[in-house]
Amino acid sequence: MERTIFVTTGSGIGRAHDDAQQGWQVHTVLPGEDVRCLAADPLNPQVIYAGTQGSGLFRSQDSGLTWQRAGLEGQVVKAVAASPHQEGLLYAGTRPAYIYISEDQGANWRELEGFREIPNRFWWFSPAESPWQAYVQAITLSPADPAVLLAGIEFGATIRSEDGGRTWSAHLQGALRDCHSLKFHASDGDWAYEAGGTGGGASYSRDGGRSWHKTKAGLARNYGVACAADPQRPEVWYVSVAPNPGKAYGDEPQAYLYRASAGADWQAIGWEAHPMSQMPIALETAPRSPGHLYAGTTRGQVWQSADYGDSWQKLPFEFPAAWRSMLIL
Repeated sequence: MERTIFVTTGSGIGRAHDDAQQGWQVHTVLPGEDVRCLAADPLNPQVIYAGTQGSGLFRSQDSGLTWQRAGLEGQVVKAVAASPHQEGLLYAGTRPAYIYISEDQGANWRELEGFREIPNRFWWFSPAESPWQAYVQAITLSPADPAVLLAGIEFGATIRSEDGGRTWSAHLQGALRDCHSLKFHASDGDWAYEAGGTGGGASYSRDGGRSWHKTKAGLARNYGVACAADPQRPEVWYVSVAPNPGKAYGDEPQAYLYRASAGADWQAIGWEAHPMSQMPIALETAPRSPGHLYAGTTRGQVWQSADYGDSWQKLPFEFPAAWRSMLIL
């Protein structure tokens, strides 16, 4: 089975391809670009998008081998999502916190001005990086309803739109205001998941993002970093946590990795005893591989489990680092 793994490293994108004959081929694409987010087109997985810290958006149409600019030049693009319903439809979130839409793979963009009207957005504030402006950390689109999307703000709010982004809710009760990772399930539009730095570390929705519930029982820490869900069983999902941001992104993270299933308490998983010596800063599942979970760590390692996190193997390569965003194709 061929696999391609993409990881943002802080300077370009690490690309590892396994063709089952030559083994893993690893190299860096978009070298020198500070890539902050990745997204694959669900309707054409060879098309991949990368948002950068000040250079706008890039697009690849050959599974990440070559790249072209795709608009928003000069913008800090922190989040990007491609529609599973309409070919070429994209959403991009920026710093400062605005959302833009394109219907032609990034050739043309327009701002969704209704995003500026969200109640209480005046107090959004991010301590994560200078100049301390809030930004859109995540955008995720419902796999069931093309009009529904969720967005998460780094230390601001988690919000929902029912009309393709023209208008937005206030902060959703029970969701996390300091959003770090936000995802709809790959095929079940009822389920959505979040990891964040406030309010318990992890929250989930079973009604398409309208209402949210925190599951704290079993979590040793409550600073949520990343989340993912099994592609076949939406009740099975994963979260990585740490004591605080200084630990999560430092040399001694004291990291924890957990699995939840059908409302049960969190269960500790991972390739070493808790607390772990590497932060699983990016978690992803493989769309056509139930039970498979991938974890990218701040030290650039990628670990894989094929049995819902019960056992693990380290993949035979390392990137310079891993930073938040990872794709498994």
